[in-house]
Amino acid sequence: MATRVLQGHARSHAPGEVASFIRHLDYLLFAAAAGLVAYGLWVLSAVTRNDVAGDPDYYVVRQGINVGLGVVALVALMAVNPEVYRRFTRPLYGLLIALLAIVFVADAVRGSQRWIDIGFFRFQPSELGKLILIVCIAGFLADRSRRLDEWRTVLSAVGLGALAAFLVFIEPDFGTALMYVGALAAALLIAGVPWSRLAALGLTAGSAAITLLWVLPSAGIDVLKPYQVQRLTGFLNPDLDPAGTTYNATQSITAVGSGGLNGRGVAGATQTNLNYLPEHATDFIFSSLAEQRGFLGASILLLLYALIVWRGIKIIAVAPSLFTAVVAASIVLVLVVQIFVNVGMTIGIAPVTGIPLPFVSYGGSSMLACLMMVGLLQGIHVRGRLAGRS
Repeated sequence: MATRVLQGHARSHAPGEVASFIRHLDYLLFAAAAGLVAYGLWVLSAVTRNDVAGDPDYYVVRQGINVGLGVVALVALMAVNPEVYRRFTRPLYGLLIALLAIVFVADAVRGSQRWIDIGFFRFQPSELGKLILIVCIAGFLADRSRRLDEWRTVLSAVGLGALAAFLVFIEPDFGTALMYVGALAAALLIAGVPWSRLAALGLTAGSAAITLLWVLPSAGIDVLKPYQVQRLTGFLNPDLDPAGTTYNATQSITAVGSGGLNGRGVAGATQTNLNYLPEHATDFIFSSLAEQRGFLGASILLLLYALIVWRGIKIIAVAPSLFTAVVAASIVLVLVVQIFVNVGMTIGIAPVTGIPLPFVSYGGSSMLACLMMVGLLQGIHVRGRLAGRS
């Protein structure tokens, strides 16, 4: 009798718990993410309408499927308490390294080995890997929160991040490797690693960059691929080779500038329609947006990004634990850096790196990773609000 009463009592509370969960969601974050996805599909529709003869909706339909898969993943991550992932950081890190390593036995695409082809879907492990690395580094640091002033702890965390970043770098994917480094830096900062340790790591990273980009090449040891060197030299000297090395950047800046205030419209966007602008559905989709819709259209997109970043920062403040705070902060920083680098390369203030524009660039892996980040942020927000209420 007592057992039946307790079971009935538990069942009566289940709907209340679900209602409380739903009530504590961050609906502004949902609105920002939904707005970005919808705006991105609208932009993609206009940008790619002439890309496939006889099928103007080719890319939009496929991107819609990617969005559907991403929404399922978002809901799944939102429903699970983020602290659960903390208990599985070791197997998750092993999965990350395995995924990043397996691409080296796959067929190269455009000289890079970044994708795993599973028939109906071509998957880029490094995109999902960003989120896995964030969770693993956050769990590692949170479990050692009382030893963050020890070099052993700091260097171990750096080693975990550096191994993953190195595997991405040699794919080669220099831009995404930088995102991994950014996620690691955010985790160390938010976790509370002493400033003296962070400064020493910064000096070491700066010295490594100088060695990589200047000292070793001067000695005849080339670490970067020829096209990566050309991108960097082209960024430093935009007029070097407008018809070759800096062609992409030159056409992108031309497209952005020609958009003016209101844009040239879909039909009048010659840079996009005549295919002068390369990769206008992926890397340079912001350039096509600016050409077609002008400053006003680009501003709407940037305001949506600002909204999602603002909500992410608010979630850091309500995170219920160090682990979740580090995860939220790392996600926010990765998104900010990715937006800055992608938009920056289209207007000439950052080198061309091939980093997709979050929620907008065509691609299943990028869309899936972005929506999963939103789901994890929502999961952190709900648990933080519920913990604050109790």
